[in-house]
Amino acid sequence: MDEKLPAPDTEGTQQLLQQESVTRRNFMLKVGLLLNGAAALILAAPIVRYLLGPVRGKDGYLAWVDLGSVENFQEGETTLVTYRNPFTEPWDGETEKTPAYVRRNDAQHFTVFAVNCAHLNCPVRWFAESQLFMCPCHGGVYYANGDRASGPPPRGLFTYDYKVESGKLFIKAGQMPTLSNQARLIRELAPCPGTNGSTNG
Repeated sequence: MDEKLPAPDTEGTQQLLQQESVTRRNFMLKVGLLLNGAAALILAAPIVRYLLGPVRGKDGYLAWVDLGSVENFQEGETTLVTYRNPFTEPWDGETEKTPAYVRRNDAQHFTVFAVNCAHLNCPVRWFAESQLFMCPCHGGVYYANGDRASGPPPRGLFTYDYKVESGKLFIKAGQMPTLSNQARLIRELAPCPGTNGSTNG
């Protein structure tokens, strides 16, 4: 007996395939939009933080950082220390560690130097034998108290504000000490060359 198979429903099959294609297309479109939105947020976050940075103000970057017990520092000696910058990001890695030199002048007084040369910010090294800080980049030399000894630096080493509380040494950290405030003060106080002290014309 010959049994005839029913003719395939081509119209229904086409309709089913078209519905499935539309559903797949909609799904892929939504996934694409979601991924693009996530990428835009990731890229926008640091830009927004950068733009809003000045709103926080200068003092927003400063914090007192513990350098350890004062007993760790001997009188008349200069010690290299490392502290964690209080304003870092998870991706900063090793760069969140900031070096500084601590000199204990006497039982109660310290000087904490930024490690950067006042010329072009290269890191200086302390040589205990000669009692000098030396910059390997352009030959800047500083005395043990941070004053400029020779070379191209225009001034001595920059220093941090510090305080001693409960037998621990703290420094005000977050921004590198710079000459910007002093430079502004010098411009305000010093007359321009060739004006004989006059501020007019």
